[in-house]
Amino acid sequence: MNDTKTIDLPGSSETLDGDEPFACNICNMSFTQSGHLTKHRRTHTVVEPYPCDICDKSFADNSQLMKHRRNHLVEKPHTCEFCDMSFAQISHLNKHRRSHMGDKPFPCDMCDKAFADNSHLTRHRRTHTGEKPYPCGVCDKSFADSDGLTKHWRWHTGERPYPCNMCEKSYADSSSLTKHRRSHTGEKPYSCDVCDKSYSQSSHLTKHRRTHITDKPFPCDVCFKSFTDNDFLTKHRRTHTGEKPYPCDECEMSFAQSSNLTKHRRTHTGERPYPCDICDQSFAVSASLTKHRRTHTGEKPYPCEVCDKSFADSGSLTKHRRTHTGEKPYLCDVCDKSFAINGNLTKHRRIHTGEKPYLCDVCDKSFADSSGLTKHKRTHTGEKPYLCDGCEKSFSDSGTLKKHRRIKHTQLEQPNMSKDVTTLPDA
Repeated sequence: MNDTKTIDLPGSSETLDGDEPFACNICNMSFTQSGHLTKHRRTHTVVEPYPCDICDKSFADNSQLMKHRRNHLVEKPHTCEFCDMSFAQISHLNKHRRSHMGDKPFPCDMCDKAFADNSHLTRHRRTHTGEKPYPCGVCDKSFADSDGLTKHWRWHTGERPYPCNMCEKSYADSSSLTKHRRSHTGEKPYSCDVCDKSYSQSSHLTKHRRTHITDKPFPCDVCFKSFTDNDFLTKHRRTHTGEKPYPCDECEMSFAQSSNLTKHRRTHTGERPYPCDICDQSFAVSASLTKHRRTHTGEKPYPCEVCDKSFADSGSLTKHRRTHTGEKPYLCDVCDKSFAINGNLTKHRRIHTGEKPYLCDVCDKSFADSSGLTKHKRTHTGEKPYLCDGCEKSFSDSGTLKKHRRIKHTQLEQPNMSKDVTTLPDA
């Protein structure tokens, strides 16, 4: 009878009777030796008791430390016969060779993908099973692999072990550093195989490639839209059915797409995994980072086809177009008013509901919109940021400044009007 027995014998390699008698009390994995269980537990707790005496890195077990030391010794005795690369371990050379031969001997038994490395297959399977065996010891997040946990852990500790050798910035993971370096070098290694455009990030190339694809063999049976991929069609159908199969485990919200749930979870955790490589701001969503970067570059890639204005994001262009078309697609369900911008409808609804969600932290007043609160706060601070260019007076809001100019400085509002008046001769 193979009874499972969980014991804690750090550093020991004692073996008990049974197939895998040493079970992890955090996940479902079990081991034949207590030493292997001890090493495994460190993937949950991020304990790294083996420090390198040359740099500041630490490792979960001594064998990893010994492998790492070879990076300092530059001992790479295993050379690839196809290219000039050398490796410290024969296993790494064998994996590398598959990149030349296209050999992928590890197929997934749930889909048609195959992998050059068994560990990559193991990680991939978790995309089917949803398994996340690496929980964070500080918050309630879990991860599919130890690398994900290590990166996440740095958001708690603030550790940024990857410094840029061209500026003073440092990053929590090597991939962010690689992307940042391209802001110095101008490197764009991801080239489109249809046109001559290149990109600094693979995700940007993926989006661009879709502009070339004209074949959309997956039509929606509810509306006229078609899609290049069945997954896109599945996601689209949920806009018709209202299905939201991805619930948040922190609040009552649910989402139609797993990516939207991932973004939403960051409102609970405060995680901002997309850092700007020019300033120190970080963002919870990659699209927000893309928009932000344009404040540095001045790029406005969305031109209006009616006038000569351009915009930094598509949402701003869509809103601007309505000034030409007069379109007001946001209808109030209480009265007959409609609005060009959803935010204006939200503000308008508060007239009906009486809701005033913006509270003053000095007195007990509340307001229906943030601009009302901002104006009110100036009655406490005395701030008057609106300066009259006709005299030395200043005002707490733009409306009062406009009234002042109309009354006191008519010539500023209607320049040269008195000079342009012509007296007609008597008939």
